[in-house]
Amino acid sequence: MAGTPLVMLPGLLNTRRLFEHQIAGLSDIADCIVPELWHHDTMAALAGAALAAAPRRFALAGFSMGGYVAFEILRQAPERVERLALLDTQAVPDTPEATKRRQGLLEQTKIGRFHGVRPSLLRQIVHRSHLRDTAITQPIVDMAREVGAEGFVRQQTAIMGRPDSRPLLVDIRVPTLVIVGREDRATPPPQSQKMAADIATSRLVVVEECGHMSPLEKPDDVTAALRGWLTP
Repeated sequence: MAGTPLVMLPGLLNTRRLFEHQIAGLSDIADCIVPELWHHDTMAALAGAALAAAPRRFALAGFSMGGYVAFEILRQAPERVERLALLDTQAVPDTPEATKRRQGLLEQTKIGRFHGVRPSLLRQIVHRSHLRDTAITQPIVDMAREVGAEGFVRQQTAIMGRPDSRPLLVDIRVPTLVIVGREDRATPPPQSQKMAADIATSRLVVVEECGHMSPLEKPDDVTAALRGWLTP
């Protein structure tokens, strides 16, 4: 029997490798599709490309920036989404301070100073207990290298231009899973708690001893939560 079509949307400087554990662990119940999200510089275009690669109806899981793309998919084609999972993401737009930081990174990148993911950034996105675990940190570095400077510029441009997705939340009616690392500093748990509170059909899972990169940091926990969401 064919599995549930599951479109999985990676985050900033991420590739399919982010979800390797989930793809393998859910292979008996899900047929996973992971679009490359670094070829366009608007959320509308990224969502359109993901929809073009997806079947008519599918479950949708978005991590971090992938969550922003998931919200745009809900704007463009809500009738195609059967289930929704939001991992370490947020519905709010950037603050002016966050936009300024992103613009600074883009300026550095455009003059050739793109260095991928450095140790200083890893400390911001990975739980302190995982910083010496190369099974977690090396994929993050490798994925950033694969996306590269041009992909990074396009992704950051799309992120800065994204709309406020909070008005969408109250209209979501499909089974929804919200996952967040307990010590996620990039998209802190209060943001996930607010999203879950506004989505009537949601369930919130807080992953302990975990930073922002939950699919890599706590793969068993994330895969188990997704399995329960896909097979309620």
